Amino acid sequence: MTNSLMGNPNAPHNDPLLPEGGVNSELTIEQREVEGLSQGTVVRRRFLRHKGAMTALVVLALMAILVYSSVGIQVFGFRIPGWWLWNYEDVAPIVNGGNPTWTLPFQFGVHPFGQDEIGRDIFARVMRGTQQSIVVMVLYGIIAAFIGIVVGAISGFFRGRIDSLLMRFTDLIIVIPVIVIAAVLGRTFGGLGAVVLGIVLGLIGWPSLARLVRGEFLSLREREFVDAARVAGASNSRIVFRHILPNAIGVVIVSTTLLMSAAILLEAALSFLGFGIVKPDVSLGQIINEYQGAFATRPWLFWFPGLFIIIIALSINFIGDGLRDAFDPRQRRMPGGQGPYKQMFAMLTGRNRRDAGPATGSGAEGVRVPPPVGSARPDAQADGPASDSTDGR
Repeated sequence: MTNSLMGNPNAPHNDPLLPEGGVNSELTIEQREVEGLSQGTVVRRRFLRHKGAMTALVVLALMAILVYSSVGIQVFGFRIPGWWLWNYEDVAPIVNGGNPTWTLPFQFGVHPFGQDEIGRDIFARVMRGTQQSIVVMVLYGIIAAFIGIVVGAISGFFRGRIDSLLMRFTDLIIVIPVIVIAAVLGRTFGGLGAVVLGIVLGLIGWPSLARLVRGEFLSLREREFVDAARVAGASNSRIVFRHILPNAIGVVIVSTTLLMSAAILLEAALSFLGFGIVKPDVSLGQIINEYQGAFATRPWLFWFPGLFIIIIALSINFIGDGLRDAFDPRQRRMPGGQGPYKQMFAMLTGRNRRDAGPATGSGAEGVRVPPPVGSARPDAQADGPASDSTDGR
């Protein structure tokens, strides 16, 4: 006769520390959702469910469309005009005393962000400055990611003397502040353009990413799938680029977004100090630096460049958070809103109810607590005599 106390060992049951329908049922939901899907599809679905990341992505995309369509694109003397009335260099008659002509909700006027003391349109200058900041951000992220991946992968995979040499060089770059190196180069070359500034910052901004990639490679190179690839005769380059790097790509992407967010603030700081983008071109930091003497009389000259810096930095950070949650396999983002913290709370709540049951005379309803192996269940008599389960022995 089957032991009624132990039940069917093949029957599904919940974790003893969780209430009925707890994490196990949620994990089953997620497993059914991702069953048969590729990693890219799973990551994309998780990212699309992240409301903060999707909102930030939409805001950043709309901002990029606005800044590049309004004042056009100007690269190395070649210019594609935009739909806005003024260029960032145009001087126009002062309207409304230089105050912003934008009145809520949709009355923009001819100078919605106002004018400076000589009549230049602040909207056009902020749009041009945002273009330059985006160029610096993208170049910085691409170059820093490439160098960081190469250095970290070589160091973590080969270890030994190569690892020691590359890490000591990385430590040497880390101890020197990036802003100091960029300021020295800007001072030496008499002001850097957006392209050159992005390249320079990328060449000195990769060490933090390299250390993260190295740590991932040190961990992944000891996994079973890498040993299987070695036994199958795969070369080192194939193991690195086809087996290890795809498993570390989540760390790379998330860290790159954080570097790009830092690049916006770094460019603004350098331009504010006069070591970044200089006249006749403009950047957001350079606009703030140029108008710092008018802070008390014309504060709107600081509102809009500062607002765009904050929006870009926050958007990149939110996108990075969404990518982190999408790539991290430990995250449990269920459609019902059940996250890891809610699961932990359910575990603690179930345990507290179970512990409080004997003292109050009412146990935790819906919680099955299997007895320890080799011992009788304390409340066995509540279900009837135990002789039925022992007669067959």
